[in-house]
Amino acid sequence: MTPILELRNVRKAYGDFVAVDSVSMAVPAGSIFGLLGPNGAGKTSTIRMIMNITAPDSGEVIVFGHPRTADDLRRIGYLPEERGLYRKMTVMDQLVFFGEIRGLRGPKLVADIQRWLERVDLAKWAKSKIEELSKGMQQKVQLIGTVLHTPDLLILDEPFSGLDPINQELFRELLLDYRSKGKSVVLSTHGMELAERMCDHICLISRGRAVLDGELKAIKRRIGGNAFRLVADGDLGRLQEMPEVEQALVQDGVAKLLLRPEVQGAAVLRQLVEFLNVHEFRSEEPELEQIFLKVVNDAT
Repeated sequence: MTPILELRNVRKAYGDFVAVDSVSMAVPAGSIFGLLGPNGAGKTSTIRMIMNITAPDSGEVIVFGHPRTADDLRRIGYLPEERGLYRKMTVMDQLVFFGEIRGLRGPKLVADIQRWLERVDLAKWAKSKIEELSKGMQQKVQLIGTVLHTPDLLILDEPFSGLDPINQELFRELLLDYRSKGKSVVLSTHGMELAERMCDHICLISRGRAVLDGELKAIKRRIGGNAFRLVADGDLGRLQEMPEVEQALVQDGVAKLLLRPEVQGAAVLRQLVEFLNVHEFRSEEPELEQIFLKVVNDAT
């Protein structure tokens, strides 16, 4: 199947600083695609080239199966990291304005806005000014404005920033529902937990380069074959000193371990029982955060 979005060796430099260095990736249709990486990795610069806000120095942006055109941008909903709302407008007037920019008009537009406001629990704020809303509520308004014209592709830059856990879950449900309708989502974030719960495919960028991409399940199988969960009492800090342990994430007596590829779990367990009271030691699928840290560290 033809990807809905494809980058081919895209590069962008600002003077001597290379923000994006020959990045290639392909977003399958009907998927939620995670564009992941630490702050400053090049995610926003990549998105701005996709949206034709800045032009790549080299490489190609392919959208809907062909080189991107101005008409293609009408089929994309874009939520930038820097939010843009008119603070003195009411919520309804702001959303009508967003709809009219996209060519929507009349009673149907107002009805669609009202349905969205009810869905995100903002109906009673429809006549309130934007400046009277909390940051999270303003984020909801921005998201509604992004999806009003039912774009085929959503591109969201750090959409969960500033949201409390309840509204993060609401956004997650909205985006999963959007995918269920056959639409596609590119989600740029450094929040690994939410990305793991949502994304089918990922591209991990570090220092402007794509260091890992593909189907998330396949990546976990490939990279996480030596991942273990350890529950134990004792000095878990010593795990970091073991040459067999490539990575140890410890919290509340539970350690998420990545062993070096050549190491056997049974051999490590024999060492662990010498200085820990081990309650549980078992193989498990690695979390995206573990993969993220490993790949970024390897890339540096």
